[in-house]
Amino acid sequence: MIFNDSFRHQGLRKKLIEEIRSKGIIDENVLNAMMRLPRHYFFENAFLEFAYADKAFPIAAGQTISQPYTVAYQTHLLDVQKGEKVLEIGTGSGYQTGILCELGARVFSIERQKELFDKTKIILEKLNYKPKLFYGDGFKGLPAFAPFDKILITCGAPEIPSELLKQLKVGGLLVVPLGKDVQTMTTVLKLSDEQFETHQLDKFRFVPMLKDKAP
Repeated sequence: MIFNDSFRHQGLRKKLIEEIRSKGIIDENVLNAMMRLPRHYFFENAFLEFAYADKAFPIAAGQTISQPYTVAYQTHLLDVQKGEKVLEIGTGSGYQTGILCELGARVFSIERQKELFDKTKIILEKLNYKPKLFYGDGFKGLPAFAPFDKILITCGAPEIPSELLKQLKVGGLLVVPLGKDVQTMTTVLKLSDEQFETHQLDKFRFVPMLKDKAP
């Protein structure tokens, strides 16, 4: 696997970043991380021309690589600080995982589609990122590695999984697209083991988060 980031790629990426900025994302840490990580590395060669359009795109196993604006929006909400322990539910293409790594997070990521898990693991290794990747059920999280400073769910959740709330540290933040057909981006701040502060934000469409698809 050869990664080539040409001047043309860099120019298209810069244009994409400016488009995202014009839509209201002004978090320079997030935008800089997206500028550093070539999105086309996560596309098949035949589809490279789609890599820098601000659109979602189909990948393997009926999943999608999220729209860049959506990645920026979720990442901005998560407010990742260097060294924080972040649990990502839905590794997918690995693009969002790479952005979290660029921001200095210690990333733990779960993927339920074996085909994607195997493919993405290779790409992230080639890019010298060091997330801990797991094939499994995102609803269950990773209790052995809890608590987490932040939890990011990158698929549409019908409800907030109670197991994930348990695995969030007090003072920690969870970001989730909540709902079935159309999702409302939701943030959950854990105030104590029993108290949570929830905020609902903009509407999005994500592929669904499904239970019991992996051991």
